[in-house]
Amino acid sequence: MAEVVDKVTRFSSELVDAAATEGEREHRSARQQLEHWARVGREVSNQRQVARRRVEAALAGRLPLRALSAEEGAVFNAEIAATLEESLANGNHVADRAVQGRATVVLDEEGRVVKHLPDGTQIVL
Repeated sequence: MAEVVDKVTRFSSELVDAAATEGEREHRSARQQLEHWARVGREVSNQRQVARRRVEAALAGRLPLRALSAEEGAVFNAEIAATLEESLANGNHVADRAVQGRATVVLDEEGRVVKHLPDGTQIVL
């Protein structure tokens, strides 16, 4: 049998904490839970049956959401949630919207509602 060599990778602390919590419920370590999620995600991503093509069509806007089954809807929602999470983690939406001439309303570190205007002005609401 071939020897399996581990590779080091980094995950956000939020994801590792969630894996530890879920892993405890499933009697897995955080690492085992992350590996489980990765395997499940791989299988969903590799799924090329009709259901997967329907979800991809809905994601692309070519199929109305109401046409999806409950299971397809769950995959659709997972894809949207993952995309949003990645975008929020990696993007600077305030700056992006300012370039477009749009204001953005966000919560600051202190929990206050702050409006960011395109000219860089910030207003605590």
